[in-house]
Amino acid sequence: MKISRNTYFSQSAIALFILAIGLLILPATLHPVQAQSKSSQPNFIIIFTDDQGYGDLGCYGHPTIKTPNLDRMAAEGQKWTSFYVAANVCTPSRAALMTGRLPIRSGMFSDKRRVLFPDSDGGLPQTETTIAKQLKQKGYRTAAIGKWHLGHLPAYLPTSHGFDSYYGIPYSNDMDRVNTVEHKEAFLHPKTEYFNVPILRDTAEIERPADQTTIVKRYTQEAQKIIKESKKQPFFIYMAHSLPHVPLFASKDFLGKSERGLYGDVIEEIDWSVGEILNTLRQQGLDKNTYVVFTSDNGPWAIFNEHGGSAGLLYGAKGTSYEGGVRVPAIFWGPGRIKPAVISKMGSTMDLFPTFSKLAGVAVPTDRVYDGYDLSGILMGKNENPRNEMFYYHDQHLFAARKGAYKLVYYSNNPLGYPQKLEKLATPLLYNVEHDPSERYDIAAQNPEVIRDIETMVQEHLKNAKPAKSHLEKRITSKL
Repeated sequence: MKISRNTYFSQSAIALFILAIGLLILPATLHPVQAQSKSSQPNFIIIFTDDQGYGDLGCYGHPTIKTPNLDRMAAEGQKWTSFYVAANVCTPSRAALMTGRLPIRSGMFSDKRRVLFPDSDGGLPQTETTIAKQLKQKGYRTAAIGKWHLGHLPAYLPTSHGFDSYYGIPYSNDMDRVNTVEHKEAFLHPKTEYFNVPILRDTAEIERPADQTTIVKRYTQEAQKIIKESKKQPFFIYMAHSLPHVPLFASKDFLGKSERGLYGDVIEEIDWSVGEILNTLRQQGLDKNTYVVFTSDNGPWAIFNEHGGSAGLLYGAKGTSYEGGVRVPAIFWGPGRIKPAVISKMGSTMDLFPTFSKLAGVAVPTDRVYDGYDLSGILMGKNENPRNEMFYYHDQHLFAARKGAYKLVYYSNNPLGYPQKLEKLATPLLYNVEHDPSERYDIAAQNPEVIRDIETMVQEHLKNAKPAKSHLEKRITSKL
């Protein structure tokens, strides 16, 4: 059939018109409007789990817990194998992450009450500068989601520390336990009504007891909402999961699905949450302009047997300053910004404060001592090693110190962490934790010069590491 020239051009015009209309009406999820360009200030998301051990992810060697989203995150970004928290329990660890400073400097430590409780009358002091306060200087929208545990009274909540909004449980999910339920029953066969913990929206209580079976999904939805609303403004989201701290809860979609039992169900739901957040960034066209960090606040709570996690090949657990108590999984993700690699250099949650400050273009305050290092060079693929030491504190006691490959240990402790049995050693132990991450072989006798070197470093450190007044010990007094 012969087509006339005029008919051909008419049909071509119609086809082009239909194509143009089709491009306009394609779903936004396929062709998102990128209000933020790659040259814009980057966004930051910290995903922080509670009591998750070094060995609890597929990419860190767990044989039965399936974590495909975190495994992909590690493959596309950087998996750090020697990453530390500053304390072996919740409150001081979180204070160090938020401030870039050891807890002894901020007063967020105590030998008597190692964490904050619902009857605590203290919290992170206003004199401290949080990551949120730092980023607010550059116009960031800031949001805290999940477990805070740096003070539940209004003066200490996230909205008093630089966050525009807060949604979550203000302390550990095992607190406010109903006394009529036996302790073991409550923890090993948990029900929502056994734990009368609240959910706050900013400073207002909106639910009590919190339905913890849906808490991972609700935290995830809150994060997704903020991401979608913040396309024209840089944002910082601190998403601190209340789990896998006991009591363990999983939603119906994940309950009974993992080969690892209930603990595995919880980790696999958290992995799903990570996937949802990363997918939301991709759908909104923000993945190339966002840094996401996944890590944990301390090692696994080993005294709860299979309800606790695993430190993998590391020795010790939550409540100890052996490697298993303070070395945690850490994954950095930022397509086009972070060079994929497995990083065996030392890093710490305290390093996030100076690293985010550098990437956002805000100066670190000079009026106080900071214990974090800028890791941005390593993230970009440079062969740098800014952190060559780590000081392992157990409350105000310097339990151990690491320089390079060597860790000098001054105290002994119950490897399960509980009950606490901190005892000063007559002679310090020395381990090469690159060769021997399980801390099995004491090599002190063969390396006196290494010990002298570390002790010189420790003495220099202690000159400007005087413990501040503790903010964890004061209790709310009754008005009666």
